[in-house]
Amino acid sequence: MTSTPTSSPTSAPTSAPTPTSSPALEDRATGCLVGAAVGDALGGPVEGWSPEQIVERHGGRVQGIVGPFYEDWRNARPIAPYHKGDGHVTDDTLMTHALVRVYEQVRDHLGAYDVAERLVPDLMGSPRWIPELEAEALPLQRIFLAEKWIVARLHYGHADPREAGVGNIVNCGAAMYMAPVGVVNAGNPAAAYAEALDVAAAHQSSYGREAAGVFAAAVASACRPGATPQSVVEDVLALAKDGTREAVAAVCEVAARHGDFEAALQPLRDAVAPYDTVGPEYRSPSLGARRPSRLHSIEELPVALGMLLVGGGDFRTTVLGSVNYGRDCDSIATMSGALVGAMRGAAAVPEEWSAEVARASRLDLHAPAASLAGVAREVFGRDQERRRAHEAAFRAIAADAGDSPDTADSPDTAVAAGPVEAARAAGGDS
Repeated sequence: MTSTPTSSPTSAPTSAPTPTSSPALEDRATGCLVGAAVGDALGGPVEGWSPEQIVERHGGRVQGIVGPFYEDWRNARPIAPYHKGDGHVTDDTLMTHALVRVYEQVRDHLGAYDVAERLVPDLMGSPRWIPELEAEALPLQRIFLAEKWIVARLHYGHADPREAGVGNIVNCGAAMYMAPVGVVNAGNPAAAYAEALDVAAAHQSSYGREAAGVFAAAVASACRPGATPQSVVEDVLALAKDGTREAVAAVCEVAARHGDFEAALQPLRDAVAPYDTVGPEYRSPSLGARRPSRLHSIEELPVALGMLLVGGGDFRTTVLGSVNYGRDCDSIATMSGALVGAMRGAAAVPEEWSAEVARASRLDLHAPAASLAGVAREVFGRDQERRRAHEAAFRAIAADAGDSPDTADSPDTAVAAGPVEAARAAGGDS
């Protein structure tokens, strides 16, 4: 058992030290994916339990890597047969790395068809080390039922990839592994949002798919130079729709009043409860749980963004707050850890945690990030070429309509069009 329990709440500075220089793309990609894996591993052993149950089990709030909730994890229900804890990552990280491998193959933007043609074969045909099983196995043998759905629908059911997510339980299953989409679209939240919605169409519908788009947008926003927790939330609220937007707004309004996760745990739960379909007992979902709705939201993403505000950019406070929140805390901590890492770079992630998670999980946490950053650079180059080709074509047809070929991007036109249109004309974000 590696647990070092303590009954005192963690309280860290509400704002992280200002770095001397803005982290480069590779550093942000590493911080994002390693931060996500560390959050996942810290949250895994207490997933599904309440904050009170976590305190009872560990003698206080979780302060780092801890052992399984049950000593006899091989036989304990509902945990068996997974060794959750002791630095082992869960399916959140396994799916994230699988999506990175798809980017490595395609080396361009992804969509639902790439899930069908590349992600599904990877899950069902390539044995890999599964930390929670302590064995080599197919990823399909570890992932949850909501992820197995994409294999059943796409490989066996031959569903249209863009519609395959319809009918699946609506949960965070797609959102939890969308960080790579944000990295590939670093600095462009709107593009990340659109791409993740396309990718997630093969997996989720309704607010589950929306959460995937919003989380990818948050990661892309966190990669912007000078990004702050507040700027990430602002970018997210500009894109999010329906119940997801309302839930994020409600949770973040409450989170902004707290700088200590201990005091924020119950207020954040109270804020998200009206939008969460699972109900008060996480292991006993309500009858209406996980069904499509325009009024609801997954719980994990709003709480992750709330903890990002509570932590003020500090990794420990943000992730430990996410872990001690309980419920689906491995996914909450995966998301919040990814956001802090993308914002501040690899140095934000405590080395004693990342090194132990890599060792215990027998995974190289840095290689996927380095590879993804390389893909992101290639994709950006292709985007520039496509943008130039579009500009040339548009100028030609605009000239045919009687306009000067230079009209489309003249300064006077950009100013008259307003800041949003001017940004688009310059190839920036909306």
